[in-house]
Amino acid sequence: MTKSTALSVLLASSAALLLSACGGAQSNSREQIRAVGSSTVYPFAKVVADSLAKSNSTFKSPIIESTGTGAGMKLFCGGVGVQHPDIATASRRMKKSEFEDCAKNGVDKIVEVQVGLDGIAFAEAKGGLALKLTQEDVYKALAANPYGKPNTTKTWKDVNPSLPAEPILVYGPPSTSGTRDALKELVLMKGCDANPEMKALKDSDKDKHEQICTEVRNDGAYVDAGENDNLIVQKLEANPKAVGVFGFSYLEENADKLVGLEMNGVMPTYASISDFSYPGARPLYIYVKAAHLDAIKGLREFVTEWTKLWAKGGVLAKAGMVVSPDDVLAKNTKAATEFTTLDPAELK
Repeated sequence: MTKSTALSVLLASSAALLLSACGGAQSNSREQIRAVGSSTVYPFAKVVADSLAKSNSTFKSPIIESTGTGAGMKLFCGGVGVQHPDIATASRRMKKSEFEDCAKNGVDKIVEVQVGLDGIAFAEAKGGLALKLTQEDVYKALAANPYGKPNTTKTWKDVNPSLPAEPILVYGPPSTSGTRDALKELVLMKGCDANPEMKALKDSDKDKHEQICTEVRNDGAYVDAGENDNLIVQKLEANPKAVGVFGFSYLEENADKLVGLEMNGVMPTYASISDFSYPGARPLYIYVKAAHLDAIKGLREFVTEWTKLWAKGGVLAKAGMVVSPDDVLAKNTKAATEFTTLDPAELK
C-alpha cells in the first residue's frame, strides 16, 4: 500500500468514526447522499443526482428534498452524523446567523459552491394584464406597511396611476423559501429605499427599517402558495389577472403558458439575468459538510459532478439554469474539486 493510499484510508476511517460517534444507533443506516433545501435548486440537483447515478453504478442515486432554503439550512445545521443531511441547497447565500447555528452543533467546516444563477421572476398567464412594474410598485403593492403606514391599496392603479384598475393578487413563496428572501432583498428592500426617509431610517433604526421594508401584507393581496412552484403556475392559468413570483427556471419551463413581466423596464431573460441587468438576478448555492466528505459514499463525486454539467450549453443550462460568468465558474470549480471551506467572515 502506498503512503497516499494509506493516508486516504486513514482519513476515510477517521471520518466514519466521527459520524459513528455522532450518529449513534443510526450510524450505518444511510448509504445515499441526502440534500435538502431550495425548491429553485431542486430540479438542478435532481439532474446532477441522476447524472451521477448513471455514470457510476456503485453509487445509489442521492436523495434530494425540496424543503425551502431556510428550512433546509435548519436541517443541515442540526449536526454531524448520518441522521443529518450532507448538503443544503440554497437560492441565496448562507446567512452569518445560520453559520453560527451550524457551528454550535459542530458543523463548522462547510464547503460553499455557487452552482449557477437564477432570477426571481414576476410572471402572468398569456393574455394577462401585461404589467410593467418597478421595484417601488411591487413594494407599494405587497408591503404590509409601506413607508410606515398601513397598506390600503386594492388595485394596481392605487399603486401607480399608469397601471390598470385591477385587483392586486400575487401568488408567491412562503417565508421559509429562499425565493421569498430574494423577493425581500432584491425587490421590496430596493423599492422601500427609493424613499429617502426609509433610506435614512436604515442608519438610525435597522430593525424597524427591515420590518417596514420587508414585511408582506396578509390581507389576501399576497397569497403564500407554498414551496411547490408548479402550484403557482396552475393558479396563474386559472386567473390571467393574477401575478406569480418564482424562480426564472420555472418561467422558462412554462414558456408555453406564461410570460414574464418587466421590472424597471427589463424583461426576465437568460441574458438579462446572466449580466445582472434584470433586478431579480441571484446566485444559487450548495453547501456541503466537510466532515461527511470521506464518510458518505459518493459525496465528493456528487459535488464534482456539478462542475461537469454547468458549462454554457451544458446539461444544467438546458434544464433552465443560467450559467455563471467565467471567473465565477473558475473560482467555484476550484471549490468543488479541492473542497476548500467557507470563511464565515465573508457572510452577512
